[in-house]
Amino acid sequence: MISTQLTEALGIRVPIVQGGMQWVGLPRLVAAVSEAGGLGMLTALTQPSPDALRVAIKETQALTKRPFGVNITILPSITPPDYAGYAKAAVEEGVRVFETAGNNPGPLIRYLKSQGCYIIHKCTTIRHALSSEKAGVDCLSIDGFECAGHPGEQDIGGLVLLARAAQELKIPFIASGGFADSRGLLAALSLGAAGINMGTRFMCTKESEIHQNIKDVMVKSTEADTIHIFRTLNNTARVYRNRIAEQVVALERRPGGAKFEDLRELVSGARGRLVYTTGDPNAGVWSAGISIGLINDIPSCQELISRMERETEEHIAGLGRLIKTNAKL
Repeated sequence: MISTQLTEALGIRVPIVQGGMQWVGLPRLVAAVSEAGGLGMLTALTQPSPDALRVAIKETQALTKRPFGVNITILPSITPPDYAGYAKAAVEEGVRVFETAGNNPGPLIRYLKSQGCYIIHKCTTIRHALSSEKAGVDCLSIDGFECAGHPGEQDIGGLVLLARAAQELKIPFIASGGFADSRGLLAALSLGAAGINMGTRFMCTKESEIHQNIKDVMVKSTEADTIHIFRTLNNTARVYRNRIAEQVVALERRPGGAKFEDLRELVSGARGRLVYTTGDPNAGVWSAGISIGLINDIPSCQELISRMERETEEHIAGLGRLIKTNAKL
């Protein structure tokens, strides 16, 4: 058994967290990850209201008695969601583990800490990680440039970013971005992380409630099949390389560039959701990390996590054999 500060703090067996993913972090997947020994994570904003989140939490609790969490991501919006309402609903339903991300999380963090919750906050820079540490979060999720979604604007890969986190941070951190197998878990642990966060890999599991055709597309894809959009808007996002994403990038690169209003219809959340419901990979933009190149099958969460746990232990034992005593030079 691999024991880290994360497994000890949360009472989970394997130091693997399922990242909160829009339209993907649903009860069946979340419960399956937790039942397999990791930490499943419901995505609050996938639900249309705090009351709907209450229903999703109850559904998850009916499927597992093991720990799971709720992701609340604060995003720029003309009409912001009821973040406080989502947090209150989750706390009242008994959730005590949260993944937070986004802009100005201070009020949310203060409320959750007042309720005795364990907070994993996502950051893409050491500067923001240090600020979040001072704000009182319990653990940090350090997102390298390889990640799906928003990798920040500094383009620093996980290898250096995680080593810097180990130098600077006093609280535990987990590694996010580019992780999909046992070698990645071993690498993260060796760099000082207390575990890993996987999003893209969990999309391609039996319990993930996205269309089978999208899972098949993911298996056939390589690490070259993602692309960055919104680079010119300083809001970079890594998504799957499809016709819509390439159209967005083309508009950004035209003389004079593009404003968000020029891209709004192409990147709408409603279109992105159609990808998962219809199985058309070109229906809209959808998030995928470069770890997609490491995905070769569609296992159950139990099969995936058990395999990673076993192989990581084997890798650790193998590294131990590299050290020789009384070596002859």
